Amino acid sequence: MLDSPGVFGPNDIAGLVWFYDMHGYAIVRGLLGPGDVDTMEAECVAAQNAVIAGELEARHGSTVFLDEEAKAEKFANYVEFINELSPAVTAAIEHPVLVEIMRTLVGPDCWVRAHEQFGVVYQDARPGKESGYTRIGWHSDWQASPSLDVWPSTAFTIHIDGTSPANGFLRVVPGSHLWATPAPYRNINGVQVPDTARPTGGRTDRTPPFEMPLGFEKIRGEVGVYAERGDIILHDAYLWHSAARATDDHALRRHVRGGYFGGTKPDDNVFEFIKNAAR
Repeated sequence: MLDSPGVFGPNDIAGLVWFYDMHGYAIVRGLLGPGDVDTMEAECVAAQNAVIAGELEARHGSTVFLDEEAKAEKFANYVEFINELSPAVTAAIEHPVLVEIMRTLVGPDCWVRAHEQFGVVYQDARPGKESGYTRIGWHSDWQASPSLDVWPSTAFTIHIDGTSPANGFLRVVPGSHLWATPAPYRNINGVQVPDTARPTGGRTDRTPPFEMPLGFEKIRGEVGVYAERGDIILHDAYLWHSAARATDDHALRRHVRGGYFGGTKPDDNVFEFIKNAAR
């Protein structure tokens, strides 16, 4: 373990798995070198600028995650399928150590959702007026697709910028991946959950001790998870988590996010995204 709880070097996979199994998240530090992150940043920013300029296929831009879709006309908070545009991103998510970790956490036949749904996504969260994405409320990733058989899953977030209260950070409820969290029948956006949805999702059938808040409220037992540049945060698809808004009006919080899945790959024409989390 490195300098803080939940942070592990690439040579301590056993320690990382031990922590992750208990808490539902962990940080890998030191897997990517400074040059790797520099290249990734340059390639992601170039793709982001190309989306803004209309130089890429529409599938690389996104409005589905935004609080105000019209803002996407002037600024790109997201670049979808960034793995198809950035060799550095592809190299990172296919790094042998990361693959070994994912096979241990999710299963030996796990796969990256690289070309389905949104692919691997570059995210640029900032508090400026041009931004359509600054924060996200409490949710678990599973709740976005409760009808699909892709689960279980572990998400990876490769941090181009380190995080802090100034630019925003991840909030998690440790151990909540072990609860049988209900599908988002109650959600702040009033989105309907399909009849085919599983009623609950979690690593066990244990009932949560309290309901998941609909917004950004403080939760008993929650912790802030901070990352340094180049860190990779791993978190379980069933983990309750949210992201805090930046307090510095000029701050940036950029990262690359995707997931390894242990279930069945969906057919190409299958798409399910329930936008239940507050923005």
